[in-house]
Amino acid sequence: MLRSTLVALLILTGLTTVSAPAAAAPVLISAGKPATASSIEATGLEAGKAVDGNTATRWASAEGSDPQWIRIDLGASYPISRVKLTWETAYASAYRIEVSPDGGTWSSIYSTTTGNGATDDLTVSGTGRYIRVYGTTRATQWGYSLWEFEVYTESSTGGGTPVAANGQLRVCGVKLCNEAGKQIQLRGMSSHGIQWYNQCLNTASLDALATDWKADVLRISMYIQEGGYETNPRLYTDRVHNLIEMATARGMYAIVDWHMLTPGDPNYNLTRARTFFTEIAQRHNAKKNVLYEIANEPNGDSVTWSVIRNYANSLVPTIRQYDPDAPVLIGTPAWSSLGISGPGDQTDTIRANPVTGTNLMYVFHFYAASHGTQYLNALSRAADLLPMFVTEFGTQEASGDGPNNFSRSQQYIDLMAQKKISWVNWNFSDDFRTGAVFTTGTCSSGPYTGTTRLKEAGVWVRDRIRTADDF
Repeated sequence: MLRSTLVALLILTGLTTVSAPAAAAPVLISAGKPATASSIEATGLEAGKAVDGNTATRWASAEGSDPQWIRIDLGASYPISRVKLTWETAYASAYRIEVSPDGGTWSSIYSTTTGNGATDDLTVSGTGRYIRVYGTTRATQWGYSLWEFEVYTESSTGGGTPVAANGQLRVCGVKLCNEAGKQIQLRGMSSHGIQWYNQCLNTASLDALATDWKADVLRISMYIQEGGYETNPRLYTDRVHNLIEMATARGMYAIVDWHMLTPGDPNYNLTRARTFFTEIAQRHNAKKNVLYEIANEPNGDSVTWSVIRNYANSLVPTIRQYDPDAPVLIGTPAWSSLGISGPGDQTDTIRANPVTGTNLMYVFHFYAASHGTQYLNALSRAADLLPMFVTEFGTQEASGDGPNNFSRSQQYIDLMAQKKISWVNWNFSDDFRTGAVFTTGTCSSGPYTGTTRLKEAGVWVRDRIRTADDF
């Protein structure tokens, strides 16, 4: 039987002791993060097995030697309030939990010489990027072995965050409502494709989005083709896991955007979508801040509402098997224009033939310099008949580039405020196009706060996100 010295050396970069833990609910931040160890007993017992959320897999160190360790790179500096260690038979009788700002200098936040195995659920206090379990004495002749190494933080600002204020969202009638049943509007930003601009989603930029921009929601845009998910499902699924955790730690809602675009029939990627959303829903179903966008922009003459509806009716049950409550956002015909960019307004068709289920919303996208009165009027009418969510818009042309039309954009903003239609702007990156909010090169070092590194469209949309929420 394989055994290993479980020395969970999780390195939380920047972890320095703090005087008191936060008062908000704990948020798991270690799931799927990079983990390394002093040794492994055998193939299949790597350090990453202790952070994969699977209680049937484990990390195990080499047998018969002390010390051993396992560490986690959280990817950002977090205040740590809780560590939970689920030991296998080969456990540590003496170990320390240590944190570090840089992976080199360590400070102890917990130690024991009387460990008895099973589960150690510990209240701790520290802040940083790296954390490790450092085993000094084995309790058995084997090594150290952990089924799971879980690290938790507290929601960043307690009751002041959008999630703390609203809790689990649901659809009430044709509106988005909070846990108390109040109609609300969320406002925020979409990432660009995380295969190209993942570097723009870092500790500092998301801190700025949450606290300086005062955003309610981050849309995590994962392309399927164009060098995205289909090329490396594990890599991109893990990126989405990480970004969900980063949004959660900052009290923002997270839209998981299945960014299908070419080919335009969502059924082309149905098998991939089932695999992806099964894992996302399994891991994050206990969270109150996750929304699932299952088809970004269905398009093509043959991709009718019937085709999209059949796709949604196949995929929604996959999500509901694990997450019965979270809102699911469903793309509409002709690039989520309700059909206006194709056969014409499909609102009545959608209303007469809705997707089966509850807590479902329908998606509308617009680019103000391309989409004028006809589109604005269609959204206005649809919002009285269907639960609508604008998961992507720009002040520019439909290419995401070109001149801005701020007057038309303001008409949309005013309408969405009046009818409490939640919205997300494209996009939170430093792409060269006018639709990216940051000037080229910003994502290498910032700054992300204020307006010095914002393009004209970035200044405009930041001002509108920052206006007070009506929660």
